[in-house]
Amino acid sequence: MIRIQEILDKVVAYRPDADVEGIRKAYVFAAAMHAGQTRLSGEPYLSHPLAVADALADLHLDDTSIIAGFLHDTVEDTRTTIEHVREEFGEEVADVVDGVTKISLISFDSKEEQQAESIRKMILATSEDIRVLLVKLADRLHNMRTLQFQKSEKQKSIAQETMDIYAPLANRLGLHRIKLELEDLSFRYIRPDVYAQIDKWIEEHRAADAAYIAEVIASLREMIAAASIRARVKGRIKHYYSIYRKMQSKHLPLDDMYDIIAFRIVVQEIKDCYNVLGLAHSAWKPVPGRFKDYISVPKANMYQSLHTTVAGPRGERMELQIRTEEMDYMAENGLAAHWLYKEGGKIKAKDVQQLSWLREMLDWQREENDSLEFLRTLRVDLFTDEIYVFTPQGDVKELPEGATPVDFAYQVHSKVGDNCSGAKVNSRLVPLNTRLKSGDYVEIITDSARHPNRDWLKFVKTAKARSRIQHYLRTEERGRAVSLGRDILEKQGRRYNLNFQKAIKEVNLTQLYAEFRVKTLEDLYAAVGYSQAQARTVLRAMKEQLGLPSDEGGALSAPPPPVSQDAAPSAAGGAAFSKSEEERRAESIKISGGSGILRRFAKCCNPVPGDHIIGYISRGRGITIHTADCPAILAAEPERLISVNWDGSTEHPFPTRIHISSRNVKGVLHEVSGILLKEDINIGSGNIRSSLDGRSEIDLLVEVRDTVQLYQVMAKLRALPAVYEVIRSVPQEGAA
Repeated sequence: MIRIQEILDKVVAYRPDADVEGIRKAYVFAAAMHAGQTRLSGEPYLSHPLAVADALADLHLDDTSIIAGFLHDTVEDTRTTIEHVREEFGEEVADVVDGVTKISLISFDSKEEQQAESIRKMILATSEDIRVLLVKLADRLHNMRTLQFQKSEKQKSIAQETMDIYAPLANRLGLHRIKLELEDLSFRYIRPDVYAQIDKWIEEHRAADAAYIAEVIASLREMIAAASIRARVKGRIKHYYSIYRKMQSKHLPLDDMYDIIAFRIVVQEIKDCYNVLGLAHSAWKPVPGRFKDYISVPKANMYQSLHTTVAGPRGERMELQIRTEEMDYMAENGLAAHWLYKEGGKIKAKDVQQLSWLREMLDWQREENDSLEFLRTLRVDLFTDEIYVFTPQGDVKELPEGATPVDFAYQVHSKVGDNCSGAKVNSRLVPLNTRLKSGDYVEIITDSARHPNRDWLKFVKTAKARSRIQHYLRTEERGRAVSLGRDILEKQGRRYNLNFQKAIKEVNLTQLYAEFRVKTLEDLYAAVGYSQAQARTVLRAMKEQLGLPSDEGGALSAPPPPVSQDAAPSAAGGAAFSKSEEERRAESIKISGGSGILRRFAKCCNPVPGDHIIGYISRGRGITIHTADCPAILAAEPERLISVNWDGSTEHPFPTRIHISSRNVKGVLHEVSGILLKEDINIGSGNIRSSLDGRSEIDLLVEVRDTVQLYQVMAKLRALPAVYEVIRSVPQEGAA
């Protein structure tokens, strides 16, 4: 466990006038409040605030941040209150602690909604004081480092949240070192199969790669010294998650990967960066289209460097990053270490040009009342690099990579976006889904008669554009859902011998609203129109209130209509299972805000217990359950998504796909089948094919209890001598 004196020594080293007594007081206070508490690892709980404060000291943050690091869990996990913290440590510390504290005392419909509102609260607090986010990132970093002590299902949930939210936020602040560590730690729990495969591959190639790195470093040092330039040269294999992303983007297996070794040259002056670039391009052939100058045009998080890819001494591609000492320090420690400890005090997002992305986020979040939708849009907005385009007047607009003229239009003004009818890029008319590039000049053509189109959601990239389009569509869609729901209830009411309009005036509406978790009659109509509530269930509840037989006419007690086997928005592939088995498996799903709703599992992604899941409303056919990262869901209409959870357990198996790559030798299939048999896992279907290079590719649909059993058996299959790779098959883009 880290000792308080180690932290104090670090702080005094970079901040000689630090409030040592104030920091020590916070340590003593945290020790008293957390006395008797332990972590899942068995360590005293105090080890966590100590680790958080230590991480903040590594970032060279101010006294307020270090003190808040010690106190960040006291309000949530002990008997103390925010008022007590304010009295003992002052307003600034209390505000940071309050911003980090989760919303745990308010009732929500689901854990996802509570999570979304907590993150929303943190973002709002960060706009007033950036130290809120810095303390939260240090907190999350230590929690991820000790995630092995959590249960398997929680490991994956926390890791997914970290990958979706906290790693991108660290990137936005320029905290590159923290961002990379959070990504690799998350990746280890989200895709343990692929992580293990990359780990094994790197270990097998470590000696050869070390020799190659040493050879290139020697060559670089020699050519740089010959030019009388002072420089530090480092080389490393890229991080695991970076390798995985490259595998995905290039659609390559590990053995065919290139450009996974990066070299960093750190010089003294900016002119030396360009001199070294010239030396490297003279010695090795540069790869066309792979040069980026982030010195002339820094990233939004203030990152500066030259990036180039060259064909190295053995003809293999390698990446070079060239920067000054100051740029290197900024790249590692970002916004926090650069100015916060020097200026001190509360720093608001509106006062810092580099936090323009946060200001944009706050602008659109005020228009979004749904916390879950806020979180979904936030995830999309954080996972992007930036481009810079120009207005006809020459003003620069920062947009995410892949942005379109519609994104640009909303960046100019919400009304310009709402009435966008066409666009010119570099004086030429282009389709609205055109991907913009840095340096483009963009002009928007508007028409007051034009309005947002649902197709725009398929290509817009910015949170602001997506939020405005969805707001317009939800308003239009809700109106249609309300009208449809009212019509359904009136027609079904006549079928069941109930005058709906007369009955609605006689029933206890408060009781009816509570039963269906709505607030108004319009909400009830919309719930029926969206298939979130069934008309026959609503009518039965009304008849029970009025003292009428619920089975009058026999219709209300009739069995539900058969469930369609079509998955929405996609049901491609998968083995057939009986409806009764499907229904029994569906009992393990809890739907936020509704009960008695028809549900089924999508065959495109085959979710199993332990997966992060989401529901898709199929009008008139209930809810289809997808994995949250299913491509079909990512392309779905956002207003038809609904929060769902695994609730309880089922003894019935769940189908999922695995892919095995192995040597084409006798007995491999027998060994695979033997392991599956030993683990009591049934094979629903399978396909095997051989290639000319002596490999076999085996695709199996297997039935498992949950992700724990799935990943355990995959680890055993991976241990087979003839097996190269075992991964869980995921749906490909366009499969839906």
